[in-house]
Order: sequence, then structure tokens, then C-alpha cells
Amino acid sequence: MATVSPAERLLVELGIKDPRDIDLEAIAFSQGAYVKYRPMDRCEATIVGNDRLAIIAVNSLSIPKRQRFSIAHEIGHWLLHRNKLLFCTSKDIGGFARNAMDPERQADDFASDLLLPTFMFKPAIRRIRSLSLQALDDLSGTFEASRTATLLKVVKSNRFPIVMVRDGLDGRRWFWSSKVVSARWRIRNDIDPESFAYELLHSGGTGSTAARKVGADAWFEFRGCADEEVREQSFVSVLGEVITIVTVPESGTG
Repeated sequence: MATVSPAERLLVELGIKDPRDIDLEAIAFSQGAYVKYRPMDRCEATIVGNDRLAIIAVNSLSIPKRQRFSIAHEIGHWLLHRNKLLFCTSKDIGGFARNAMDPERQADDFASDLLLPTFMFKPAIRRIRSLSLQALDDLSGTFEASRTATLLKVVKSNRFPIVMVRDGLDGRRWFWSSKVVSARWRIRNDIDPESFAYELLHSGGTGSTAARKVGADAWFEFRGCADEEVREQSFVSVLGEVITIVTVPESGTG
């Protein structure tokens, strides 16, 4: 039997069964937390409280989907890390740190499960035959979640043979592979200057690239990868950062 996460358990307890009913302010209120919006500098959200009540402050200058993830993140802190003063920057919220014991990673995971609960997400993703940015945006719109958070949930669903790679001007930040991608597909630890993602990253703008085939050695390093091809498609998540969807051939699964 699949394990139900704390966020999903909360949704079930509140009788929420449809993405349109995930009202984060109401959910926070049900847990004794009140959401306030105000302009914030170098901070996306904070939470302060005592044993019973809390105030979640959210950056009113951020876009709505960012605000939603920030609220969900702070609800996670309230339920998982009560009585700790936390100051969450843009790097903390949605950074998806790899250390599972990191409080920010735990709050990110909670937010992901609250916004994109598996019991609602699985039926939605079953209707998608091939992952594209348009399909990703359709999912993102259904759940009112960012592209990045939605894509990570897609990767973890293990429905498609994809690797999600996050690159910044300071280098490769992290990557997540679907479990259906064979372990032999070892991701490189840097971004290839010949890749389309590199060009997008250093263009200084926004937007995305079309899905194109490239040599697998642009993204992976293993014996014989130069003879393989993968499909890459990238989008700018924030200024100076690019997320790439790398799809491996069916021969690379198993």
C-alpha cells in the first residue's frame, strides 16, 4: 500500500478531492495559521507563531503561483517544524535540496504534496501520452503550480523516461531522474556549451527552446553514449537559471 504523505493526509481530512478546492489560505486557517501579504525584500515568506497560532507573511510582489508554493511551504514548516523561526529566501523555497533531512527540503516536499497530491495527480498524468511543455503547462494550470514543481512531480511519477536538470550561471545545481531511466545513464556534472540549454541560459532572457534531438554525450557520460541520441527541451525558470527536460530513448529504460 502506498504511503500517504502528511500533506495528502491533511487534504483527505479536510475532504478536499479536486485541485480547484485546494484553497491554501483556508487550509492554513484550519491549522491555526493566518496568511498575510506584504512587499518583502530578499525573502519569499516567513512564519512566526507560538504553540497554537501563527502568521505566514508572503511576498506580495511575487507571481501568484510562486505565492501559492510559498504558502504551502510555510504550512509545511508550521506542521513539521513548529516553534522554529525560519526566514525563507527564494533559494530556500522551491530549491528542492537533495538532503532529505534539510528542513527546507522537507517543507518543499510538503508543498509539492499539498499542491500536487498524488491521488489527484496520477489520474491527470495518465491522460498524457507524450511529455511536452504544452502538456506540462496544462498540468501546471490544473493544479495552479509552477512549471518547476509540476515537472518534478512528473519525474517522480516515473511515467516517462526523463531526467530533469537544473542549471544556473554558477554551474549545474541538481538533477532528478525518473526511476524508469537506467542507472547507466549517468548525468554529466556540467552543462555542455554546445547544448541548446547553454545558449538559452546565457541569453539573459526568458522563454524556452523547442524539443530537439542532440547527442547523448551533451548530457550524459558513459561508454558508448556518443552513439546515442536524446531529446532536450529547456525553459528559463528564473533569471539566470534554466530547467531542461532530457528524454532518453526506450532502450535506456529498465
